[in-house]
Amino acid sequence: MKISIITVSFNSAATIRQTIESVLAQDYPALEYIVVDGASKDGTVEILKSFGDKIRFISEPDKGIYDAMNKGVKMATGEVIGTIGGDDFYPNNQVISNVAKTFLQYQTDAIYGDIQFINPDDIYTIVRYWRAGEYSRENWLNGWMPPHPCFYIKKAAFEKYGYFVTDFTCSGDYEFMLRMLYKKHLTVQYLPLTLMTMRNGGTSTASLKHRYRANMEDRRAWRINNLKPHWYTLWMKPLSKIAQLFKKG
Repeated sequence: MKISIITVSFNSAATIRQTIESVLAQDYPALEYIVVDGASKDGTVEILKSFGDKIRFISEPDKGIYDAMNKGVKMATGEVIGTIGGDDFYPNNQVISNVAKTFLQYQTDAIYGDIQFINPDDIYTIVRYWRAGEYSRENWLNGWMPPHPCFYIKKAAFEKYGYFVTDFTCSGDYEFMLRMLYKKHLTVQYLPLTLMTMRNGGTSTASLKHRYRANMEDRRAWRINNLKPHWYTLWMKPLSKIAQLFKKG
């Protein structure tokens, strides 16, 4: 089983080398790595070039993160698609091999795992842990979602049910997973391992303004799929993150 990993980057020179090295260090042999860069001007492109043919990359203007993600998916030749951010890295070199084993064992359409968040200024300090738990479709109505940075799905799902909606700014991952798992009922398996290390922060959590925008986009995700959440569903989604602050693995 070939697995394609995609990174979307823009002016990520400060961290992307660590990201790339963590992907290339994976012990899974059938691995393709694609970087879709948004025409960075800070030295990111030079870093990408320094890895030669170990990675595939393009660097050109895009229409946003989900437009760039779609470019990467269309470039991918793997049976399974996963993503890693340009300032994130894998916690060990067995992540992708464990993902592959899970796909083969359960013959599932998608899998997800857990994430640890670290202090951006001290990568050895874990400040938050997202333990996703076993899948239950009804949990979506309680504000639950799989951790999108460690969500892996068959490329065939994109081809059958569509790609990321490109006019979202921060909830395109949520809409995509909601569509695939809740609406289309694709099979999914929880892998109870830490599959990603992320620097704390992000577009949807960086400020109250961004949180408000994310909440509005979450509501739109249900609406455009002709789905109806409970009245409390989208209030519970950000509140559920509070418990993560008390978990450190």
